[in-house]
Amino acid sequence: MSDIKLEPMDDSSLPLRDVVFKTLRKAILKGQLQPGQRLMELHLAEALGVSRTPVREAMRKLELEGLVIMTPRKGAQVARISRKHLEDIVEVRRALEVLAVELACDRIDEASLKELEKINHAFMNSLDSSDPEQMAQVNDNFHDIIFQATGNEWLMQLMMKNRDQFYRYKIEHLKSRYNKKLMVDEHQKIIDALRRHDTELACETMKEHIKKHRDAVLLEITAMEKDPWEEEPRKG
Repeated sequence: MSDIKLEPMDDSSLPLRDVVFKTLRKAILKGQLQPGQRLMELHLAEALGVSRTPVREAMRKLELEGLVIMTPRKGAQVARISRKHLEDIVEVRRALEVLAVELACDRIDEASLKELEKINHAFMNSLDSSDPEQMAQVNDNFHDIIFQATGNEWLMQLMMKNRDQFYRYKIEHLKSRYNKKLMVDEHQKIIDALRRHDTELACETMKEHIKKHRDAVLLEITAMEKDPWEEEPRKG
């Protein structure tokens, strides 16, 4: 932990405790601080060049958001993505994504379709980078075009409001062993359905797209379910 590199967010308008909170929150959501990783106040304070007080305050806020778990006599650790948490996130994301693609089927124009093709090509190129953050950004751009095509400002606000929680799940998916080249094909199927204004096909394809993401992350969760802090069985 002492070797971890954290770059504090550059925002002089915020109190130091909020800068530390946002920096640690971003590091967790992006996977820089990984699920199950132990968080030591002293090491985090040294990495950020601050005292332990703003770190302690930030940890309390992160605990309230469910991103950090405080355990007596064990300290703090980054909260794991549990099955329940994943299922809750997927239910909300699926509802928003399916509604977006349903509305976009009637409202999307040729310029937006061409942009989707361009972004999907960029996503394919990003697979060679092995950088989940870069892939996540390009993937976000793809879905953003669909949401923008709906013309529904409220729907777009709902997606943006929930994006942080989706982002953590998305990063875990992109770090999984799932064949990411299949995502390019899934994106293309969505584009083709939108181009044909086939609402039923577009919705079913999006549902399947989200389901495959969920299944891939569930496999990773299963592999990480053993608690690394579980005490060794006593001998004798």
